[in-house]
Amino acid sequence: MRRDQIHAAIHLVRQEVGRWQEPVLGVVAKQSDRDTFLILISCLLSLRTKDKTTREASDRLFAMARNPASMLKLPLNKIERAIYPVGFYRTKAKSIHQICRRLIDTYRGTVPNSIDELMTLPGVGRKTANLVVTVGFQKPGICVDVHVHRISNRWGYIKTKTPEESEQALRRKLPKQYWITYNDLLVPYGQNLCLPVSPLCSRCTLTELCDRVGVTKSR
Repeated sequence: MRRDQIHAAIHLVRQEVGRWQEPVLGVVAKQSDRDTFLILISCLLSLRTKDKTTREASDRLFAMARNPASMLKLPLNKIERAIYPVGFYRTKAKSIHQICRRLIDTYRGTVPNSIDELMTLPGVGRKTANLVVTVGFQKPGICVDVHVHRISNRWGYIKTKTPEESEQALRRKLPKQYWITYNDLLVPYGQNLCLPVSPLCSRCTLTELCDRVGVTKSR
């Protein structure tokens, strides 16, 4: 994919993803009027967890507490029961308590709006920090998960080996107007059409733009 073809690719992906369910963080953002604390916690729960499970766990947890102070009052075992069966639910329950304590002690109960500060919070890595910045604060950032990394390389738009390298490559190359929405578009696209193994190329409208790097089998 040539540099200038990214505009057409984004346009086509945007048309495709309208048919599928919106990612859970987008739903939480809309329903909570972009409450950055709820977005942060939902993002933490979503790591290595399917959207349906994340959404249900978030609903159960937020029915009990919706801010750092009230969340900190919940016993760990109650948080664990609320968020089960998200991946690593016991570890995430501890991280939630630690995050709430840090937010209260350091940030007066508010969520910091910079990637570097967010990454100082327990359990928060660069992917989560980027998501909170883009989805919660609507600030430019590029969240790179496995779908964004895979598809950007499959298109031939970038050539990288890790999600971390992909983020830096996209920061250099991707037009800034797409930074906030890039993850929201490519995640459902990667979950439903541009699959990791045997992607559904026969149904894809991007075939003339995609270099199909690494694709040995498709449907």
